[in-house]
Parts: sequence; structure tokens; C-alpha cells
Amino acid sequence: MLPGALAAATVFVASGAVLVLEILSVRLLAPYVGLTLETTTSIIGAVLAGIALGAAVGGWTADRVDPRKLAIGLLVGGGLLVLLTVPIVRAIGPSARGGGDMGALEVTFAALVPLAAVLSAISPTVARLQLRDLRSSGTIVGRLSAWATAGALVGTFGTGFVLVPRFPVSSTVLAIGVALVLAGILLAAYMRLLHSGKAAGTVAGTVALVVLVAALHSPCDAETTYHCALIEIVPQLPAGRLLVLDQEFNSFVEPQHPRYLAFPYTRWIGDSIAAMTPRGAPLNVLFVGGGGFTLPRWLLATRPGSHAHVFEVDGKLVEFDEQRLGLRTSPNMRVTVGDARVAFQSQPGASAEVVVGDAFSGLTIPWQLTTREWLEEVRRVLRPHGIYMLNLIDFRPLKLLRAELATLLGTFANVRMITPAGGDGNPAGGNEVLLASNGPLPTQRGPAAFGASVYEKGALVRLVAGAQPLRDDYAPVDQLETR
Repeated sequence: MLPGALAAATVFVASGAVLVLEILSVRLLAPYVGLTLETTTSIIGAVLAGIALGAAVGGWTADRVDPRKLAIGLLVGGGLLVLLTVPIVRAIGPSARGGGDMGALEVTFAALVPLAAVLSAISPTVARLQLRDLRSSGTIVGRLSAWATAGALVGTFGTGFVLVPRFPVSSTVLAIGVALVLAGILLAAYMRLLHSGKAAGTVAGTVALVVLVAALHSPCDAETTYHCALIEIVPQLPAGRLLVLDQEFNSFVEPQHPRYLAFPYTRWIGDSIAAMTPRGAPLNVLFVGGGGFTLPRWLLATRPGSHAHVFEVDGKLVEFDEQRLGLRTSPNMRVTVGDARVAFQSQPGASAEVVVGDAFSGLTIPWQLTTREWLEEVRRVLRPHGIYMLNLIDFRPLKLLRAELATLLGTFANVRMITPAGGDGNPAGGNEVLLASNGPLPTQRGPAAFGASVYEKGALVRLVAGAQPLRDDYAPVDQLETR
């Protein structure tokens, strides 16, 4: 039997580790399967499956073997499995990329079910170790359950508010694995079950796994709050920098030549802004999503005196841009870190000529920026003839695109779409730029429109026939999007 405080600490640490790893897994998996509802659901399901399996098998096993040795073995084994999490994800993650829901399920269950099961078996094992009198069994089990839940709560809040903002995910996983192994060794020493040979072997195995994980090539130059960020050099444009987020091309930046727009969708947005009258006059533009800040820099270069206010949810990405992409904030280039849906509430009405929505990627869709309620907030901030310009990514059968167009058509008087030309007369899919306004839309002109098809309101009404507009209480964007 363990002292009450030691028993409580053991289940506290084990349960806390499970919840820490559950949240960190969202970050580990994002470069391969994205930040979608399916990914989060798969992670929660895998952890719950592991918890159920561990509680059942752990309790059954504790009735049949020495619970002292079992508790030690579970702590050490759980720590070693934690150390294997990063290698497992980086080994099978690339194969899950593009695998849709099944890909997310495969990698999450392989990485999380075994370690969640082993760590969750610790609570029933410790309970079995503590039970000596049936008359106090309810008190003992209830107290241990409360401490395990407390550990889960501390792990949850500590991860979201402390660990992720301050430490690389892989380093945190390593620290948890090592801490669990050490906890097992210390528990064995306390119960006088420590054998030098087994201890040496455990330490050697732990060191080997730590070295293995540390030697693995990280797919990131930096882990920001929400992304795995990487800078690539394009041989054809050596002065430029390509920002890659979660292994998806996000922005192309030439710090010394901000007028250059490499991606077609940025040229289409730039062309639309350039066509606004009076030409060349300063504009007040709100950008939802920063990325590499390509379009805000372009605005200030092409329309001197303009004000670009960028809303970026990832504060560490802004720091990364400042360090690696030459971003400089100023009174004309303001940045607000936070979710735009919340931050927009502080913006005065009728204050912007343009709102640019560029927060989507091929792996991540902030659903709260797709709904009718969000569009009403955008309309409030825009001046009477202001324009909302949205970059949306969807592929055939274009269910998400049709739903978002239906939402725009129900909110604004005029809507236009610029999209890669399809050979059959229908949108081909990819990056679609949607323009919406209660005033007239600017005429598309210049080379930026080359290679694109422009769909006016009449064609869009036919395209969205039968599509249901998105609302805060109905926005299944992860299910609608085709990647």
C-alpha cells in the first residue's frame, strides 16, 4: 500500500499526461491531416478508446498480478510509448496526408491508443494497491478518481495556456516521456523493487529513444501557436521566400519587391483593389489572416498612404514573419493578434473600403468566418460601397464553394467569382476569389485576370441552386470541403 499522497500523485501525473498528449497531438498531426473537425474527433476518439481499454484491462490485470510491479511497469512503459509518439507520427503521418478521414483515424489510433491505454491502466492498478478494507473502498476509489480528474484538468489548461505557447511540441512530448520513466524508477526505488540491471536497461532505452527523437528531422523551421512553419527558396526567384504552413504553400514574399504577386489568387485580389476608384488613392483595408503579409505589403507599395490592419490569430507566426520575412509593423501596418470574429467587434462601423478574407488553407477552415453572422459583421464594418474579397479553397464537387456563395448572395447585393478556368465551362476548383458588395463591383482588367474565369451574379445564382447558406448553428465546412 502506498501513502495516500503518493498514490494521489501517481494517478494525477498519469491522467494529466494523457490529456497533455491529447492536446499536443492536434499540433503533431496538423502538418499531415490538418486542423479539421475530423482530426479533432479522431484524436478525442482515440484517447477515449485508450482510456476505456486501459481501465478495463488494467483493472483485470491488477487483480491477477502484483499491483506494485504492475504500477511501475505501466509508468515506465507509458513513458517509453510517449517517447515513441513523435517517431510514429512522423513515420506514418506523410502516408495519411490526402487520406481524408481514414488517414486521420489511422495515424491517431496508432499513435494514441496504446499510450492512452497504458497510462489509463495506472488508476485501477493504484486503486487495487490501496484497497485493504472493503468498508473504505468507495472513499479510496472516489479520492483517486478525483485526483486523476484533477490531473486531467491541470494537464488540459496547462497545455493550452502554458506549454504550447512557450515550448516546441516535440520537446514537451520528450519531457513528458522522460518524466514518466523517472517516476516509474523512483516508485520502484520507494517500494524497494529496483533492480540495478533493469534500471540500467530502462535508462539506456530511454536515452536511446530521446536521442532518436532529437535526431529526427523536424518538418518545421519553427512551431508557431497553430502551425508548422517553413521557409523555402524558389530557385527561379532567389530573392523571394515561400512561406509553407503545415506543408501547404501559403505565401510568396519578395521583401524588396512588395509589388510582385506570385500566386494567381493574390493577383486577382490585387487587380480588384487596383480597379477601385479613385485609382491609386489611399484605402483603409482590413485583412483577415496574415500569412506572409504579401497583400498588405502590396497595398502599401501600390497605394501610398493606405492603412492595412491585419487580424492574425497566430501571434508566433507574426514573430516568425518579422524574423524571417522582414515584416515591419507601423501605424500604416497594424497587426491585431486574435480571432477576427471576436476582434472585429471592436471595429467602428463603416470604417473600411475593403475587407480581405485570407484565413483559409487547404487543411484549415475557420468555420466561424464563413457564416451569415460573420458576413453581417463584415458588412457592418464596410463603408456603403465597400467590398469583401474572400479567398476560398475548394475542389469539385464544390459543395463548400456553393454554400459560401449562397451565404454571400443572401447578404450582399452584388457577388462575383474569379476562379481557375474549367474546360467544361464550370469552375475547375482550387483558389476561388469571391467579391461581394452592396455597391458596384470594379471591372476586372489587366494581366491579373488572365487564365481565370469570371462569374457574375446571374451565373452564380444558377451555380448555387439547392445549396444551403451557412449559419453559426449550421456550418459543416469540414464535411463540405473537398481537398
